[in-house]
Amino acid sequence: MSIKADKWIRRMAQQHGMIEPFEPGQVKEVDGRRVVSYGTSSYGYDVRCADEFKLFTNVYSAIVDPKKFDNKSFVDIKADHVVIPPNSFALARTVEYFRIPRNVMTICLGKSTYARCGIIVNVTPFEPEWEGYVTLEFSNTTPMPAKIYANEGVAQVIFFEADEVCEVSYKDRGGKYQGQQGVTPPKL
Repeated sequence: MSIKADKWIRRMAQQHGMIEPFEPGQVKEVDGRRVVSYGTSSYGYDVRCADEFKLFTNVYSAIVDPKKFDNKSFVDIKADHVVIPPNSFALARTVEYFRIPRNVMTICLGKSTYARCGIIVNVTPFEPEWEGYVTLEFSNTTPMPAKIYANEGVAQVIFFEADEVCEVSYKDRGGKYQGQQGVTPPKL
């Protein structure tokens, strides 16, 4: 398995719709203002956060249980940013829709701009033949409120291409997050 570079990413996005919308370069400025960069990088793709957020709240004193997650634990927010309370988290989704080829696996890591502020971006791998908008999790590890900006870079996707296709893909298994459209809370 090898890490794939910018030319491969451009070709896969443009010819096979792997990333839509696709930014072939690295965007650092929009309408004359600096933004957290997004688009194609040397060995990956920097994704943006959409303007749809699910902010965690504990007004009902619920227990966080991945097998019985209570969606009332979230407040839905549609805005150009969200402020995450101290020691809390929010879910969001990417602007980009992904279609991962059968011979590709990705890992996704938070951008250093957010990490240096104590904001952890957590995303699980995109398995072969998974497709959808990526659900992002932002953890505010600080004792202060933290701001996340919509339509700016938040994480980098790194692509690994195998020498042959996998025997069973995410799509073959009927993965529960296949084709997700919005910010998707945990499912069992």
